[in-house]
Amino acid sequence: MNKTIAGYHLLMILSSVDFRLHSDEEKVIREYLFQEFPFHVNLDKQMEIISNLKHDDWENHFLKCIDDFHDDSTERERMSFLKFAIHLAKADDVITHEENHYLQKLFDAWDHERE
Repeated sequence: MNKTIAGYHLLMILSSVDFRLHSDEEKVIREYLFQEFPFHVNLDKQMEIISNLKHDDWENHFLKCIDDFHDDSTERERMSFLKFAIHLAKADDVITHEENHYLQKLFDAWDHERE
């Protein structure tokens, strides 16, 4: 999976872990897609993959996407993506325990690079 698709999967899972998609979260995802895909791209296949994941599979898929994103990105791109992820989690003015858990997975995977 390339960086942009992996990022889309990460954001979609992060927006879903509290079992509700707030319109401001959707705006953050759209902004990410606009920056990464300045042209229209069909994400139906990606949405189907995400939708077919069972809740118990979300974390493993999230971790795989973290690795895929890492493999196809620079440190600067990863730090920029972390800002998107934080912005997404804060979009509805509440960072749930689940959102915090998944954000922590991102930070744990990439934060060591800044040391």
